[in-house]
Amino acid sequence: MTREEIAAVEQSTICLKHIQPQEVDWLWYPYIPRGKLTIMQGDPGEGKTTLALQIAALVTRGYMFGNTEKQLAGTVMIQSAEDGMGDTIVPRLLQSGADMSRIRNIREELMPLTLTDDRLAQALEVYNPDLLIIDPLQAYLGSDVDMHRANEVRPVLSHISELADRYGTAVLLIGHMNKMTGLKALYKGLGSIDITAAARSVLLVAKNPKDPDMLLMGHVKSSLAPSGPVLGFERQEKKPLNFIGEQSIDIHRMLNGDPRVLPRDKAAEFLVDYLADGRRPVQEVVQAAEQKSISETTLNRAAKKLGIERIREKNSFFWALPAEQDEEELVEITPEDFEPLF
Repeated sequence: MTREEIAAVEQSTICLKHIQPQEVDWLWYPYIPRGKLTIMQGDPGEGKTTLALQIAALVTRGYMFGNTEKQLAGTVMIQSAEDGMGDTIVPRLLQSGADMSRIRNIREELMPLTLTDDRLAQALEVYNPDLLIIDPLQAYLGSDVDMHRANEVRPVLSHISELADRYGTAVLLIGHMNKMTGLKALYKGLGSIDITAAARSVLLVAKNPKDPDMLLMGHVKSSLAPSGPVLGFERQEKKPLNFIGEQSIDIHRMLNGDPRVLPRDKAAEFLVDYLADGRRPVQEVVQAAEQKSISETTLNRAAKKLGIERIREKNSFFWALPAEQDEEELVEITPEDFEPLF
């Protein structure tokens, strides 16, 4: 090679010692990272759009599910190919308490939008939104893109990934699921597996098989942080979703309406039954649980989840269901009394 050719190669590469490590910035830890692609997938009518719009509303007010501390209010862009802005999107946002002055939409009446459209890149440059919602992803790939062909999907996703990184925008892509059964949740999204591979976080949204009024959201894939717990949201007629919190259900088995009983669920059922007749000594409860193949660690976690009351009477300790207690029996237990249970 000539000196000029070698110089050209040197200019096109970089030594990694010159790249400073960076921490991941989060819109909602550990579910939605900034500057990256997140996919929220689920069957039609399961509540994906409802949840996504409530997330958007919270961003505009500086809040997020599970975080009571107010942050800086953010801006949002929403593109929806399935729901009308006037009759569906705007009413739902208002219902969720969104600051509508912080939400924008690229008009599509005259020309459909795609992820490679210059209008999208220009809007991100001008408005630099904290969150971009694309609903559904399949409608914005472009009419000439076969979503099942990796070589066609990959350039489109690379383009939107680059835009997300450039402007620090969290991109939330809403996707439908295929109808095949027996697949892991990671492979249930429509189209090429490259779609899932391009996302740093993939979320599954589905109804709780045990309670159709509860919406569940959990991690199918989490590349930048440990997977977050499955979260529950109560559906309310003409009201925003009511955030319930962590749920003990396996996200993969949930897909086919077959929720596996997790160890903590088993422990919780045991505690409710064992303490149904009143308080019992802690050591007795632990020993009885061990006979049911329930570990002490799992039992303690279940007790915390149930709000089991811990009672000290002289030198003995008892557990009881919350409804079984009299206030005068309750005393504060300090770390010196015994090892922390949780």
